[in-house]
Amino acid sequence: MTRPIKPFQSHGTGELELSRFAKLGSNVVFEPGVLVFHPETIRIGSNVYIGHNTILKGYFQSELAIGDDTWIGQQCFMHSAGGLSIGSRVGIGPGVRIITSYHKEEGPEVPILFSDLEFEEVVLEDDCDIGVGAIILPGVRVGKGSQVGAGAVVSQNVAPFSVVAGVPARLLRHRA
Repeated sequence: MTRPIKPFQSHGTGELELSRFAKLGSNVVFEPGVLVFHPETIRIGSNVYIGHNTILKGYFQSELAIGDDTWIGQQCFMHSAGGLSIGSRVGIGPGVRIITSYHKEEGPEVPILFSDLEFEEVVLEDDCDIGVGAIILPGVRVGKGSQVGAGAVVSQNVAPFSVVAGVPARLLRHRA
């Protein structure tokens, strides 16, 4: 079974237009090179730092929310097609990738690239910390006060006040 291939199209320039955000708190720092797509679906609290060359990939059907006092390092990729909620006082290290969609497996007759997308929300609860280069996969909830180690690939929920690391991420200990 083959499907007609839709022509690819541009997602736009990602040029920063502050007036188009759904919400933009006070003292939000966008370093040079930050790209923002669909700002009308992005809500950002106050006292938020977004590092150089980070991409905030809003999506027309879902929301990307970032709470107060949150720090996002350089060269991060925040994808919100399935919805992305980042709490308050969250630290996100440089190079972190957060993904909220994936291609549904439809069998060998359909190229993966052209299979339907599935969407699953990602939630980073308040006070958590995501290490440099970590990858958070669709449908994951990182609990309050948890820490994700550098380079971890998180494919399952992380309980509150836990420390996880590795590929795939596994529980190392609970924060006491």
